[in-house]
Amino acid sequence: MNTTPFTTPRDLLRYAVTRFNTAKLFFGHGSVEAFDEAAYLILHTLKLPLDRLDPFLDAKLLPEEIDAVMAVIDRRTNERVPAAYITNEAWLGTYNFYVDERTIVPRSFIAELIPQYFAPWVNEPENVANVLELCTGSGCLAIMLADAFPDAHVDAVDISADALEVAKKNVATYKLEDRLSLIQSDLYANVPDKKYDLIITNPPYVNSSSMSKLPMEYRAEPELALDGGKDGMDLVRKIVAGAAERLTDDGILIVEIGNEREFAEAAFGELGLTWLTTSNGDDMVFLLTADQLKL
Repeated sequence: MNTTPFTTPRDLLRYAVTRFNTAKLFFGHGSVEAFDEAAYLILHTLKLPLDRLDPFLDAKLLPEEIDAVMAVIDRRTNERVPAAYITNEAWLGTYNFYVDERTIVPRSFIAELIPQYFAPWVNEPENVANVLELCTGSGCLAIMLADAFPDAHVDAVDISADALEVAKKNVATYKLEDRLSLIQSDLYANVPDKKYDLIITNPPYVNSSSMSKLPMEYRAEPELALDGGKDGMDLVRKIVAGAAERLTDDGILIVEIGNEREFAEAAFGELGLTWLTTSNGDDMVFLLTADQLKL
């Protein structure tokens, strides 16, 4: 039963922001500050449009609505779980995905590049026939790729059966079962024997030193989806090493490595990495052509 003095979303918003800031929560899963996260959680819990806060700020809430919002604020503050695990949803651009603790919360700078079809590296998007996405997690990038390249078949791979169950739910939501295959595999091990025009991956790349310093919100995610070994490049090395035989003659490999450019250059710099521009600069995503990988 509600025993708080709060009666409106405005009251709850002020309270949530104070709680979040006092607790020094980390915001790295869609929101950048306490206000945005509090507004999102309140609107989602009240089943209100996520892009329209102002009209509802002074609405009188029912006691059970206040209780529901307070429970969400308490969980976010006390358990330090990402908001996406509380709401079971995450957004990448205009795409909405189901998510839970079985998979990493969707986030990727590669998602920014898909709407432009990786131009100028892909000259004729309509000719892309086969796409391979490694370490698919929730399936978010694979779904965006299938949407961007409607004539292509996408194979989405993950080693985690749990993550693939989440991905299966998202693939069904977007009705892509006929064009998107989910494959449980340790990278290339169970991948079909065919050539791909694109290999895309946002693999585990956090180095050991950084893993030990991750905020609690990141530690709530599957360690398997984050831990990239001593220099963060353990899986990336395997991905790069196996890409040449999987790509078409003019195919490309695109790899997201977050803040690990220094380690990526040390591991693969002799190949001549091309760094793609994203909203966070030119250090997050690199590209290699099939010709470079064959050297």
